[in-house]
Amino acid sequence: MMGLMAEETRTVPHRPDTETPVPTAAPAPPAWAVRLVVVGIVLAAVNLRPAITSLGALLEEVRDGLGMSGGVAGLLTSVPPLCFAVFGATAPRLARRFGPGAVVCAGMTAITAGLLIRPYIGSTAGFLAASALALMGIAVSNVLMPVIVKRWFPDRVGSMTGLYSMALALGTSAAAAVTVPLTGALGGRWQSGLAVWAILAAVAVLPWLPLVRERVPAPVPVPGAEAAPRLRIARSRTAWALAVFFGLQATAAYITMGWMPQIFRDAGVPAGTAGVLLAVTMVMGVPLAFVIPRLATRLPHQGPIVLVLGACGLAGYAGLYLAPAAGAWLWAVLLGVANCAFPLALTMVGMRARTGPGVAQLSAFAQSTGYLISIPGPLLVGVLYQRTGGWGVPIALMAALMLPQMAVGFLAGRDRIVEDEAGR
Repeated sequence: MMGLMAEETRTVPHRPDTETPVPTAAPAPPAWAVRLVVVGIVLAAVNLRPAITSLGALLEEVRDGLGMSGGVAGLLTSVPPLCFAVFGATAPRLARRFGPGAVVCAGMTAITAGLLIRPYIGSTAGFLAASALALMGIAVSNVLMPVIVKRWFPDRVGSMTGLYSMALALGTSAAAAVTVPLTGALGGRWQSGLAVWAILAAVAVLPWLPLVRERVPAPVPVPGAEAAPRLRIARSRTAWALAVFFGLQATAAYITMGWMPQIFRDAGVPAGTAGVLLAVTMVMGVPLAFVIPRLATRLPHQGPIVLVLGACGLAGYAGLYLAPAAGAWLWAVLLGVANCAFPLALTMVGMRARTGPGVAQLSAFAQSTGYLISIPGPLLVGVLYQRTGGWGVPIALMAALMLPQMAVGFLAGRDRIVEDEAGR
C-alpha cells in the first residue's frame, strides 16, 4: 500500500495554453493524517456496496418474509440509485460546511445504523426506510471519495482511485459470496444474515473520527491568480456525457446486483451457488479496478476501454439469454469485466476537471444525474419479469442499454476539461 504513496500518475491532460496560474505548494499535511486517510478510504470503500449485494443474495427470502410482490422487489432494487441521486447532490454543500472527513464519518455511521435496524423493523415500509438511511450514508461517501482523493493525493489520482475501487469491489463480492452461508451459520434467519454487515460498517467509522476536524492545508495564494468560480456545469457536454455514462453503467450494475442471483436460481442453479456467481462478478473488479484507472490516466482517450468493457457486457447478456446455467461461470466473469465501467467513470471524473472544486462539482453532477437516470432500470426489470414470467425480455433490455452506454462513454473519454466548457 505504501508503494502507492510514492507513485506518480498523470491526473489531467497538460494544457499550458489554458491553465490558470498555479498556486505554490501547500504545506504538507501530517504523515499520520495521510496514512489514516488511506486506511479510511479503504474501509469506507469496502462498505459502499454490502448493503446492496447482501440483499441481492437473500432477496427471495426477504420477499417471502415481508410478503413482497415482484414489482415491490423491483422498487426495492431501485431504491439505491434513487437515494444516491437525491442525497449525493447534497454532498458538496455538506463538505463545504463541515469538511469531507466529517461528512464521510457521518455517512459510515448512517450505514451502520441502517444495516442494523432494517432486518428487524418488521414491515416493507420500515425496511425501505432503514435501507434509505444506509444508502444515504453510501450516497454522500460515493460523491466525496473522488474529492478526497483529489485533495489529499492530487498527483496519484489513478493509483488511489484504483485502490478504493479495488476495496469497493472486494466488499461487494464478499457480501455476495458469504451472506448465504453466513446466514446458515447464524441460525438460518435472513435477518441475522443482513444485520451482521453492520459490524463491518461500524469498524469503518473509527479512522474517520480523528479526521473530522483535520483538513488539507490551503495552498498559499499567488498574486494574480483568481479563485476558481463556481462552474455552470450543466453547460458542459463532457459533464453530460459522463453523467449519462455513469447512469447507464449504474443501471447495469444495480440490475446485476439485484437480479442476477435470481436469474441463476430460476435457471436451476442452487441459491448458494447463485450467490457465489454474483460474488465472482463482483470480485472481477478487485484486480481490474486497480489496473483500469492506472491505464486510463496514461491514455489521452479512454473511449477504447469503454468499448472493450461494453463488448464483454454484450457477450455476457447473450450467454444469460441462451444458456444461463450451462455457461454460468463464464457469463459471471464477462459481466464482472463489464461492471468495471464504474472505476473507469470515477477515474474520468478526476481527469475531466482541473481543480479540486471542479472535481467536487463534476462528481456531484455526474453521480446525482447518473443515479437519477438509473432509477427506472431495476424497477422495469422486476415488472417485466413479473409480467412475462421469464428472463428473455429483461435480458434483452439489459443488452440494449449497453449500446448507448458504449456511445456516451466514448464521448466522455475524450481529452476535455469541464472548466474550459462550463466556464465560458
